[in-house]
Amino acid sequence: PSDIPHSLSLSLSLHHPLAMVSSGPFFRRLLVVIKQTAFEEYSQLKLRGQAPKALRWQRLESRYHSHKKCVETLLDVLKANNVEYSCVNRVELDRQHLADVDLMIAVGGDGTVLSAAHFLDHGTIPLLGINSDPMSEEDKLIKNKKGDERRSHGALCAVTALDIERKIPEVLFGGGKLSTRARIQCIVKSTFSETRLVPALNDLLIANPSPAAVSRFRMGLLKKIDMEPKSPLRDGGGSGLTPAGRLASSLSEPQIIPRNQYGTITRFAGRPFDVTNSLNAWSSGMWVCTGTGASAAMAAAGGMPMDTSTSDIQYLIREHMIENSPNREDVKNLDNGILPKGERLHLRWNSQKGRVFIDGSHLTHNLELGDEIKIDCNTPPLALYSRWDSK
Repeated sequence: PSDIPHSLSLSLSLHHPLAMVSSGPFFRRLLVVIKQTAFEEYSQLKLRGQAPKALRWQRLESRYHSHKKCVETLLDVLKANNVEYSCVNRVELDRQHLADVDLMIAVGGDGTVLSAAHFLDHGTIPLLGINSDPMSEEDKLIKNKKGDERRSHGALCAVTALDIERKIPEVLFGGGKLSTRARIQCIVKSTFSETRLVPALNDLLIANPSPAAVSRFRMGLLKKIDMEPKSPLRDGGGSGLTPAGRLASSLSEPQIIPRNQYGTITRFAGRPFDVTNSLNAWSSGMWVCTGTGASAAMAAAGGMPMDTSTSDIQYLIREHMIENSPNREDVKNLDNGILPKGERLHLRWNSQKGRVFIDGSHLTHNLELGDEIKIDCNTPPLALYSRWDSK
């Protein structure tokens, strides 16, 4: 999808170092989600005598103070612009915090943005990410390196601690670059239940919990089957259904599908699907990503580049064991592919244990032998601010 026409060209002068002249801010009620730093987490472990001995406390404390300063600066900006806000720790975020909120701000890094996005499954509240501890030009000169693997890349953050005083007022008064990002919808069907997982903004990893174990599954595509119910009772004129006919229609079983017309049939939410193009895989699992996540783990695994605005999703089978396959080249060509919008990926889990990792390792769902998984992008996209150049 293209950028939402939300970015407004406003020529507003400053009468306060942190405030802009206007009739009022575009957003009225903000929720600020704040990352809990490693220094805070390890400090709690230290009190219990459980902190690792090799920690570099000085470095962790320095990062903590940088993050804390960024949060304080953000709150000063919000106060100066008379914006109502509330703050919540990332690990304590709950849906009850979203009441009457019209903008969510995630302060930390990409992980904080991903965690916050999981609660915005309806796509009606925009999300702004702030990288609270970016690598400055001074850091690059001192350390003689272009990047720091210990810091967040900030790929999902439109603002950093270095430009927060300039860009936050722009967002509050209708500026910035707001666009929609497609997300992955994953439904897991077990023997007695179906579980709809939170939408993934970056990627899914479906694999055995042990990295040394083989992940066995059958992969295919789902094609919707249009089925007419049995003929219900109609009224004398044939123009409609009687009350008894409507009841019979709602309770009647679908017609039996001829096996010569369809192959393997499965159901999700009661709707029948035909499983086509099936492939049995022995591997290290599977990556599934959006255009947003194509530059993350998918890229490191050898996946294809994608535009962040696309609604397609990409899959990649990791370390697929095809050495003894009679059609090795044909199977190899199916290892990595693009699933256009409207198509559905199907997995039947054939290992005793499995796990779905949603946007990283923090949020997971366990799989058992025989579980079925439906994957598509049929979920509301996320309204996410992207980086922009201020005038």
